[in-house]
Amino acid sequence: MILPDKQYFRTILRIALPAIAGLSTQMVLSLVDAAMVGRLDNPEYTLAAMGIGVLATWAVVSFFSSLATGTHVLTANSFGEKNYPQIGKILQNSIYVGFFIGLIVTFLGIFFSEPFAQLFAKDPNVGRLAGEFIYFRLLGLPLFLITVSYRGFYFGIGNTKIFMISGILTNLLNIVFNYILIYGEFGLPAMGVAGSGLGSTLATLFDASFYFFFSLNAGYRVKYFLYRRLNFSLKIIRSLYKISLPVSFQNVFILIGFLSFISITGLIGLREQAASQAIVSVLFISFLPCFGFGIAAQTLVGNSLGASNFFLARKYAFETAKIATLYTLSLSFIYVFFPKYLLNLITNEQPIIATAVPAMRIAGVAQIFYGIGVVLANTLQASGKSMFVMIAEVVSNILIFVPVAYILGVYFHFGIVGAWIGLPIYILIYASMVFIKFRFGK
Repeated sequence: MILPDKQYFRTILRIALPAIAGLSTQMVLSLVDAAMVGRLDNPEYTLAAMGIGVLATWAVVSFFSSLATGTHVLTANSFGEKNYPQIGKILQNSIYVGFFIGLIVTFLGIFFSEPFAQLFAKDPNVGRLAGEFIYFRLLGLPLFLITVSYRGFYFGIGNTKIFMISGILTNLLNIVFNYILIYGEFGLPAMGVAGSGLGSTLATLFDASFYFFFSLNAGYRVKYFLYRRLNFSLKIIRSLYKISLPVSFQNVFILIGFLSFISITGLIGLREQAASQAIVSVLFISFLPCFGFGIAAQTLVGNSLGASNFFLARKYAFETAKIATLYTLSLSFIYVFFPKYLLNLITNEQPIIATAVPAMRIAGVAQIFYGIGVVLANTLQASGKSMFVMIAEVVSNILIFVPVAYILGVYFHFGIVGAWIGLPIYILIYASMVFIKFRFGK
């Protein structure tokens, strides 16, 4: 593989590294959260419930958090055009849409959390615990979608440091809240898995407040004409909708696919389902930083397209993909040769670890190709091809990954190893589709 061009290396890392640092705090939160839950009584039940609860809420949250992509792309284009008043209008309309949608979904979540969780749980007790987690997590959705709008704004203007600072502070608070609520410290009742959901909601309240007060700084409020008037615009909302909706469905298809996958491993056995959740938690070490490189590519490509510099847009895309692939390639070594050390971060139950190790090695090989897939997918979204990226996800995930996992893992009785063989097939097909589209498309 050709090494990254030094001419672009620093510019990419200037945006990518703070984004990776912010996303990595979410990875740390996920690992610590899973470790806390994995040390409760009956970890087979609590980890399985955590897996369903996290993926289910992530499916809901991801559907609407694609609002960040629409805000990011529109802001990046306007920044490249130096149309600063338009950026303020984009942010305010994004906030209006996010908060309104969040209220509706929270209301629905109050009534349907447990029935939804039971759809993906073979054991009723696992479904009940997962339903409690979903209930408390969705209470903070309106505030979360406000933070999503601010993220898109700051990403679009190339300032990812604010996201990094917010991520560090918010997720540190999240860990503290989760510890107190999961185990029942300071006289509070021990809530178990549900405490993790409530702790995340409390942390989201701080996150939304942080972004808002930071935006009041004159450097942002004056330059981008923030909060000067209502600035409601159906045209901007339609543009947000056009970019974000395919990404919304793509995110949901990703998570429905992984929810289905976790359910398939539950058909193999409860221990296999808990082991698969442990592997998914560890995979965040690789996946989340890849999203950071995707953010950098989307910002730089969006700015370049706004300035009508198409050569630079393509160059930034390929150079960022090279850097992301070097990262995933180096990390795969740890996944393949030292899986137990990573799994011990999640649980100290040796039967679960022993079950997870062979599948963990397969996942380690698969994630090598994830970086280039994420970066070029984000680049295609920045250039208006979000519908194609969604179709690529449906084909590789729902139509290939899930059926292959069921056929090999359940039908042919190859167990957890057979189910996880579907992952490298899925990632290879997805990365190939977006690469071909970007390399040979218009």
